[in-house]
Amino acid sequence: MRPIGIITQLLELIVALAAAPLFVGWINQCRAWLQNRSAPSLWLPYRGIRKLFHKDAVIAAGASPLFRLAPYMVFAAMVVAAGIIPSMGTRLPLTQVADAIALVGLLATARVFMSLAAMDIGTAFGTLGARREMMVGFLAEPALLMVIFVASLISATTALPAITEHLATQSLGLYPSLAFTAVAFLMVLLAENARIPVDNPATHLELTMIHEALLLEYSARHLALMEWAAALKLFNYACIGFALFIPWGVSTRGSAPVTLLASLPLLVAKLAVAGAVLALIETVSAKLRVFRAPEFLATAFLFAVLGLLVHLLLGA
Repeated sequence: MRPIGIITQLLELIVALAAAPLFVGWINQCRAWLQNRSAPSLWLPYRGIRKLFHKDAVIAAGASPLFRLAPYMVFAAMVVAAGIIPSMGTRLPLTQVADAIALVGLLATARVFMSLAAMDIGTAFGTLGARREMMVGFLAEPALLMVIFVASLISATTALPAITEHLATQSLGLYPSLAFTAVAFLMVLLAENARIPVDNPATHLELTMIHEALLLEYSARHLALMEWAAALKLFNYACIGFALFIPWGVSTRGSAPVTLLASLPLLVAKLAVAGAVLALIETVSAKLRVFRAPEFLATAFLFAVLGLLVHLLLGA
């Protein structure tokens, strides 16, 4: 294992852990500006996590060990997922044992632990949120897998770094199949990360919550890990989108080691643009009813299938 690969892996993990709350803070700022409101501090997510880590945890009397274990499992799954995604470079030792399909499995594992923990206490809102979360995941995962399959057919591999390297080293061209799958991926990103129009991360109405309903019984360090994991999940999805659709600027195997440092400001620029776009989408969109979420995700799946058919029939 070459030292440059280890350095790339460690640097990506450090950047993901440090930048994920900042990315959420940037989206919140952009939303406030677009809605003509006073913007919260960019560092507010860090302060919230830090404050929660210094509090004493309050756990329900009927909580099982699963309830205590779930935050650590969810956070660990998001960290491992960040190590598989080539956000800055493609020389990642961790990806030798996990491809893009395993990445989807990691995301599904985190969802299962969150849902089981929400049902563990037996509260009405926790169980309701868990059922809704599993419904969204049941519909979003096939669309995400179809998006990855289209990119894997183009690159002849399911390893995400290899897909990124293949697309980044190709001459700039128009891929209609990737255009369709990009729309599908954006819809999946909004649904999987509890963003408008599927869910509102700032809501306080229990009956309309999906993701937040899963966290109602958590406090202190457990809630901090869950919030940090949610920020990491959004960061990971953004980096998956960069790897599949905007792969330029990452350090590839044939490039000099100094390009790894140059990829950091490019990643920051991509995140800044992506955060502004997400904030704009959430500002101009209205939240859907819960029962309309399947239609939204079915549309995402159809876009992904259209991308697959365009690639198979036209080779583009």
